[in-house]
Formats: sequence, structure tokens, C-alpha cells
Amino acid sequence: MPEAALRRLGGEVAAGRLIPYLGPDLLTLGEAPPVVPAGARELAQCLTRRVAVPGRIAGNLWHAAQYIETFRHRVTLDRLMLEIFQPVPEPSPLHRWLAGLPRLPLIVDSWYDATMAEALAGRHDWGLIQGASKARRTDEAPWFRAYDGQGAACPEAAAAAWATLLYKPHGATRPAGDVLASDADYVEVLTDIDIQTPIPAAVKDRRGGRGFLFLGCRFYDQILRTFARSILKHSAGPHFAVVPPGELTRNEEKFFAVSGITPLPLPLARAAALLAAGSVS
Repeated sequence: MPEAALRRLGGEVAAGRLIPYLGPDLLTLGEAPPVVPAGARELAQCLTRRVAVPGRIAGNLWHAAQYIETFRHRVTLDRLMLEIFQPVPEPSPLHRWLAGLPRLPLIVDSWYDATMAEALAGRHDWGLIQGASKARRTDEAPWFRAYDGQGAACPEAAAAAWATLLYKPHGATRPAGDVLASDADYVEVLTDIDIQTPIPAAVKDRRGGRGFLFLGCRFYDQILRTFARSILKHSAGPHFAVVPPGELTRNEEKFFAVSGITPLPLPLARAAALLAAGSVS
């Protein structure tokens, strides 16, 4: 019974025992159409409308981004990503509900937009750690960068003082416009991700003893599945995912089964309402 489960899980999220793992479909919860792309395929279309790429790769974000990086330079790719994600979507009630939970230690946000950060902006006890692109990695910060709630760069150790850590594993267009988008961005990350070096220590610490709740995420691509599997690694569970009824691909079904994730088939808007209601029941 997914509705009954969501009411209960809302209380688990509010108590800090279940970590929300957010995907781009959350951008569709607003009353108006999203002002930024809500998914990898839609983003690929936005990029290829600006720069022509071979038709065989036009629908694949990572291949299209790699083509742009190779033939038009990395600066062009970064500029396009910043341009596309310059608007900040209005946070949905679900974003604002999550931002208002004082006991929520970790939010994983797998998209490039600044919506969740905008919802958290009124607080002074949070910060962000994001994946760093291969073009911007340094010896001091080989895999990720940390920023406080005002957008100022800081050491990862500063996260110890944050009540809530917003983790964006694929990078973020704000505050510094550093994103993982091209195939080259992912080569080294995917090589080392099984041994967890690209995962920040603060994330490893906060996932311990907890499970994950996937909201607005799809896993039709291997990169998305590999990142999620690595972030789940060494967490205690249980794990759940709100999924569109009757729309899962065979690869997604296999991913959920192998990863121990219980799918809850329910429209995302209904699930969002049930979560918030369950946290106050």
C-alpha cells in the first residue's frame, strides 16, 4: 500500500532516519512548466539546439556534452550549462518542506539546478558539497568542492558544523558553475567510485545507519545507476523509491531489485503531499 507507506516514511524523513535523494522530476511539481530542463534527455535537447551534434548522439546528454567539449572547447560547454540553468525554479512545497526539517542531516540532489539551495537559503546552518568536473579538479580538491550557505568556498571539514548537508554529486551551476556533464568528466570518477574516493567523507558519515528515499529520479542510464549505487553503499537501509506507475524500464526494475530499493508506484505530486502530511501526523 504505497500511500500508507509514504505517510510513514514522511515521519522517517522528518526524524532524520531516511535521506531524501532528489531527481529532476521534482521540477515538474510547480503549477507552471519548469524554467530549466527536467531531465537528462531534455537537457541534451537544449544543448543540441544551441550547438549542432551528430544525430546518433543528440539524445544522450553525456555524449552530446563531450562532443561540444571536444569540438567547441570546454568553455563553451560550461557557458551553455550556466545559461540554461541561470533561472532558479521556484521551490515546490516539497522542497520547502525538506528545507524546514531541522533534523534532516543530508539531502542528495542529483540535478544541476539551484532549487533546493534556494529553499534552504533562509537558514544559516547548512552548506553544500558538490562534485567537481575534471576541468576544475586540483590536488587540494580532486573530486568535490564545499561551500557554505552563503556560497563561499570552504574546506570540507566545515561540514561538521552544518545541521543539513546538501550533496550534489553531479555538480551544480551555482555557486561556481562546476558540473559533471561530458563523458570525460565521468571517466576518472567512475573508475574510482567503487572504492568510494569520489564520495565526501561527510556524506559517508551521514549516510551511516540510515536509508534513502528516491524522489523524482529515473535510472534509465548506467551513469545514473552507478552514482546512486555508490552513494547507497555502506548505508543501513531500508531504501524506497517513488516511481511513476507502469513506466519503469527493465534496467530500472533490475537496479531496484539488486540495490534493495522498494519501488512505491505513485504519482509524484501525490507522494509529495503524503510525505509532508505523514511528518505531522
